[in-house]
Amino acid sequence: MIKSLWVKFLILLLSISVISLSAALTLRGLIIKDFEEYLEGETEDRIYRVMAAVEGSYERYSGWNEESLKENAVWALLLGYEVKILDAENNELLSTKKAIDHLPPLMQRRISAIGGFTSGDNPLVSDTPFTNYPLFLGGEGIGFIEIRPVLTREGQGKGTIFMMRSDRFLILVIFVLGGLSVLLSLIYSKRMTDPIKKLTIAATHISEGKIKSRVSVKGNDEISDLSRTFNMMANNLEVQETLRRKLTSNIAHELRTPLSAMQGEIEGMLDGLMRIDRERLISLHEETNRLKHIIEGIEELSRAQASVLEMHTQQVVLKPFLINIKDRFDKLFSDKGVQLAFECDDTATINADPDKLSQIVINLLSNALKATEQGGMVLMKAGSTGTDSFIEITDTGAGIKKEDLPFVFERFYKASEGGLGLGLTIAKELADAHGGRIEVRSAYGRGATFIFSIPKFTTSS
Repeated sequence: MIKSLWVKFLILLLSISVISLSAALTLRGLIIKDFEEYLEGETEDRIYRVMAAVEGSYERYSGWNEESLKENAVWALLLGYEVKILDAENNELLSTKKAIDHLPPLMQRRISAIGGFTSGDNPLVSDTPFTNYPLFLGGEGIGFIEIRPVLTREGQGKGTIFMMRSDRFLILVIFVLGGLSVLLSLIYSKRMTDPIKKLTIAATHISEGKIKSRVSVKGNDEISDLSRTFNMMANNLEVQETLRRKLTSNIAHELRTPLSAMQGEIEGMLDGLMRIDRERLISLHEETNRLKHIIEGIEELSRAQASVLEMHTQQVVLKPFLINIKDRFDKLFSDKGVQLAFECDDTATINADPDKLSQIVINLLSNALKATEQGGMVLMKAGSTGTDSFIEITDTGAGIKKEDLPFVFERFYKASEGGLGLGLTIAKELADAHGGRIEVRSAYGRGATFIFSIPKFTTSS
C-alpha cells in the first residue's frame, strides 16, 4: 500500500500540514515567552512607579499624608495592583480596600468599570500573596509597600487571560486547520493521482492491443498536458497501425498478383494444360520482372532511409541541373500529351547531394506525369527565398482528396491505382536526409503542388 502514489502524495501533504502546525506551535511558544518577559518588565516598571509615587508623597508632605496615600492607592489599583502601605515599624497606614471605601459611591463604580474589577463587599479577592518592597528617602528607610496583582471579573490576571485565550485559539486552529488539511490532502492527493491511474490503465490497454483507449482531459496543468500528449500518441499509434495494416495488405497484394499468375501458368504446364513455349516463358519472365521491380522498390526505400549516412553535398546550380532532367523527361511528357514547363533563376543554387537530389526531382516528376491526363500541364519551378532554396512541381491533374493528404508520403500508400506507392516516400526520406522538407498542397480535382526546400548554407561538403 505504501508504494501507491496516492498514499505517497497523502503522506507528503499531511507531513507539510504537520510541519506547518508544528511551526505555529513553536512560534506561539516564542511569542508567549517574549510576552511573559515583556509582562515581567512592565510589572517591575509599574511597581517602581507606584513606589516612586509613594516615596514622593512622603517627601512632599515631610511625612505620611493620608489623602495623598489614598490617591496613590487608587492610582495603583487602576494600574492593576492592590497595595498595603506600612510605616517603618510595619504598622499599616492604608490599604487599597480602605482607599476605595473612602471614595464616593459614584467614584467607586467608575473605578470598578475602568479597571474591570469585581464589585461587592470584597472586590479584591486574590490568592496571590503580597510582595514586600522597602521604601527609602535619602537612603533612609521610611516604610514598606506590599503589592500584589488584582483579579478581573473573570478571576484572573489580564496576562493570564491573554495566554488562556491564545491557547484556546491555538487549539481551535489545530482542530480546524488540521482537519481541513487532512480533508484537503485526501481530496487533492486523489485528484492528482486519479489522472495518472487513468493514464496507466489506458497505457496498459494500448500495450494489450486496444489502441482506441483514450483518457479524459481536464484543466490546463502539467498532468492535463501529459494526458493530451498521451492521446496524441495514441491517435498516432492508431493511424500507424492502420497504415501498417494497409501496408501489409498492399505488399501482399503487389506480391500476390505476379506470384498467382506465375503459379497458375507453371501448374498449367505441369498438368499439360499449357504448352511450354516461348510465349509462356515470356509471360513468366514479365511476372518475374514485376516481382523484381517490387523488391527493388523496397530496396530503394531502404537505401533512401540510410542515405543520411552517405551524403556528399555540394553547391548545385539549379538551372542547368534541372534542364538536364527536363530533357530526359520531355519525350515521356510529349508521348502522353502533357506539357512540361520550366522556370528557374539563373543564379539559383542549392546545397545538396546531386545524385539524391536528382532522384527526388525524378520521383516528383514521375508522380506528376502519372497524375496528369492528356492536355494537362506540369510546371517545374526553382529558385530561392530569404532562407531556403526550393524546387516546386505543380500539375493540373486530378489532385488529392483531403482525407488522403496526411498519408501521401507513407510507404505503399496509394490514393489511386497504379505504382507501388513508394515514390513519394523515397522522396521524403531523401529530403529528410538533406535536412530539408517536402510539402504538398492540393485541392481535389484541381491538381497538386509538391515543394521541396532546403535551408541555405554558406559552406559545402
